[in-house]
Amino acid sequence: MIDIELTPAAQQRVKAILTAEGKPALRLAVKAAGCSGLEYVMETVDAAQEGDLVQPFDDFNLYLDADSYASALRGLQLDFQQDMMSSAFVYNNPNEKGACGCGVSFSV
Repeated sequence: MIDIELTPAAQQRVKAILTAEGKPALRLAVKAAGCSGLEYVMETVDAAQEGDLVQPFDDFNLYLDADSYASALRGLQLDFQQDMMSSAFVYNNPNEKGACGCGVSFSV
């Protein structure tokens, strides 16, 4: 069972992005980058890549890189926060053990 949670705000924002780009799905992975080791990679896609895990939501599918899920994404909660000055996806990751000062990369 996949245990990735997207808050209602995150689901609404993902749906808006997918609609604007004419894509049916979002793919989430991590890659080696930054001073702490890993960086989230989020992209709109037409289809899953080979081996991706699939988590369906009401209006779209979330594809998860299987290796990323096993090593760094299990239990992730993705939120979207917006105020008068900024808006951003917020990754609440129980696997995170450290992060760089700028908040771009993390370690598990």
